[in-house]
Amino acid sequence: MANNRRKKRRMKKRKKVLLFVLEILVLAVLLVVLYFTNILNKIDFQNMTDNEAGINDDLSSETAFAMEGYTNIALFGLDNRGSGDYDTGNSDAILIASINNENKEVRLVSVYRDTYLSVGDGKYYKCNSAYERGGAKQAVQMLNSNLDLDIKDYVSVDWGALVETIDDLGGIDIEVTDEEVDKINEYTVEIVMMTGKETTPLTESGLVHLDGTQATSYARIRKLAGDDYMRTARQRIVLQAMLEKAQKADIGTLNKVCNDVVDDISTTLTLKQMLILAKDVGAYKLVETTGFPFELTTASLDSGDTVVPVELENNVSELHQWLFNDEDYSPSQTVQSISANIVKKSGVTLSNADVVNTTNYNNTVDRNGTAVKKEDEGE
Repeated sequence: MANNRRKKRRMKKRKKVLLFVLEILVLAVLLVVLYFTNILNKIDFQNMTDNEAGINDDLSSETAFAMEGYTNIALFGLDNRGSGDYDTGNSDAILIASINNENKEVRLVSVYRDTYLSVGDGKYYKCNSAYERGGAKQAVQMLNSNLDLDIKDYVSVDWGALVETIDDLGGIDIEVTDEEVDKINEYTVEIVMMTGKETTPLTESGLVHLDGTQATSYARIRKLAGDDYMRTARQRIVLQAMLEKAQKADIGTLNKVCNDVVDDISTTLTLKQMLILAKDVGAYKLVETTGFPFELTTASLDSGDTVVPVELENNVSELHQWLFNDEDYSPSQTVQSISANIVKKSGVTLSNADVVNTTNYNNTVDRNGTAVKKEDEGE
């Protein structure tokens, strides 16, 4: 009886989360034309069992209960870009969408791609390599094992899909700095070569209108102040701007986006699940975003220049408080062991770490650029 109740709760959670995930990646537009067979045949539907998800079997009953009211799903942006290959490649964008199933409030976490974590098979390396090592399943296992989560679904897209989707939506408006303008113009050269989508150089900063090539270049910037921490903020800013445009788009625009991006999605979500959620498209609300780890430093390890959690189990505790308001969370033995191994391999401890302050890179809700809001300057 208890197992049946758990299964019903899990089914309800899965149904409530799926549409929001698609919204975040501007793939909710698929719902408009999913009845067309030629569209359905292009989607790379995948399956993942609970065992394949790699959920820690030593989660406390209290932790499992705290997550019962939420659903978590992994979002991967692959550096394969426009190749259509979802089996390999580093996942240079790693996000977790966590949905409160009661009030439909959503929190979005970017896991820094260079974070030193267990990536499977007893190996420790940058977490974005888990996808290269074993595809989406190993990447989901990496998130669950290191973070004590219960992710069972994912969506993977090629970054090349960003160009097509943003162009179809008519571009997005982003506030860019002089330094970002220079980097956008630099990176567009590669994007044009990759996609064949021509663009023009930006000539001014401030609030500017970006086409797909320019916006994708903006989302790739990391060699400025803030490094990869700011890049993840830019990725979330672009996704939010895309979502706003998609919500206002007409049926013809959405139909074009669907036809252009269906080749660039791999997911565990089923057609039935997506159709069930179509009626609730406006119910979810993105309330806060952040980057992970919260407390971190950098070090040169066997993986190169690496982000090191200070210390992992403390960061995971903070994550469970932030996502689930779980003040009583206690890390599993698995997470404690991984945390201890990271300390042993990196030499980074609470007492010797030079902690990087990432506060001003975290919450991007309602921001249309990387400039820090005045109320945040004192943080």
